[in-house]
Amino acid sequence: MKLFYDLRQSAHQPKQYMVHGRIVEPLENPSRLDTLIAALKTCGAAPKQPEDAGLGPILAVHCNSYVAFLQTAYEKFTALPNAGPEVLPNVHPYMAAPHDGFARALPRTTGILGLTGWYIGDLSCAMMARTYEAAYASAQSAIAAADDVLRGADAAFALCRPPGHHAYRDRASGFCFLNNAAIAAQRLRDRFGKVAIVDFDTHHGDGTQAIFYNRSDVFFASTHTDPASYYPHYYGYDDEIGQGEGEGYNLNLPLAPGSGDRQFVEAVRRLADRVTAYGAEALVLSAGWDAHRDDPLSRLDVSTAAYHQIGEILAELGLPTVIVQEGGYSLSAVAEVAPTFLTAFQQTHHVR
Repeated sequence: MKLFYDLRQSAHQPKQYMVHGRIVEPLENPSRLDTLIAALKTCGAAPKQPEDAGLGPILAVHCNSYVAFLQTAYEKFTALPNAGPEVLPNVHPYMAAPHDGFARALPRTTGILGLTGWYIGDLSCAMMARTYEAAYASAQSAIAAADDVLRGADAAFALCRPPGHHAYRDRASGFCFLNNAAIAAQRLRDRFGKVAIVDFDTHHGDGTQAIFYNRSDVFFASTHTDPASYYPHYYGYDDEIGQGEGEGYNLNLPLAPGSGDRQFVEAVRRLADRVTAYGAEALVLSAGWDAHRDDPLSRLDVSTAAYHQIGEILAELGLPTVIVQEGGYSLSAVAEVAPTFLTAFQQTHHVR
């Protein structure tokens, strides 16, 4: 299996992240990329530099105005009097995140402070000089993996960093700027009539859900920690089933804090069964390793062994598959879990 990544993805090196009222060093940092490269090479993943497919596949998912903001935000923000070292919002509009599949109306404000609050949803998305470059390169890794599958590969791994599943069509949040899994899924639609996304990160992929919420051609299925008191808080509940044309094509299986291997594996098995019932022709996996009990953000009790099991379950679907890296913030856990999952997946996976 090819492992797509670009070393420019390490150019995003934020220094600020808000946790429980404190600004701390971000958990999402370039060390994650280095650790994953080394770990995944041990199970035979072949590193591959992605080609640059341009903005077209990104703009097929994200709004022009939002991408333009990401491209110019740092330069404009740092021109402010007494500007801080990174772009961070200090004001937000009173507007719930959209779930109708469409972008919000364009903001009336033109000032960088107002735009920052409009396009950045929380204090986990500090932007520095090369953040857009890194996010763009991360998206290109997802596009390249999707293109590899479109050319006939059984599966490909997009080692995306920064991650993507909290990014909305027009909003950054949760360490995410461009939604790599959504971009890959949309790319796969060039050939496949029905695409499924299975997200097993410990956080709900609220951005991905929102992007496809009113569509029937992309089925989104996620298991994650119950958001009642956990990020992203506002979405990821089991009564969110899609709307309009998309009704019935969104599935959330929240897990109670403290859930362990049995509950996690059973939830992934239920997601896989629904992918089969949907009749998916291709699969995108939003692969987060942060449900592991050793992850600093985890409230679950999931062991490494569970990832071997879900690797087999998802491989048994027998679908052309793009694996897209999401979360996972304990470097020691990531170095163990990611190759465990990928080894099991590769040993079991055969496209039908």
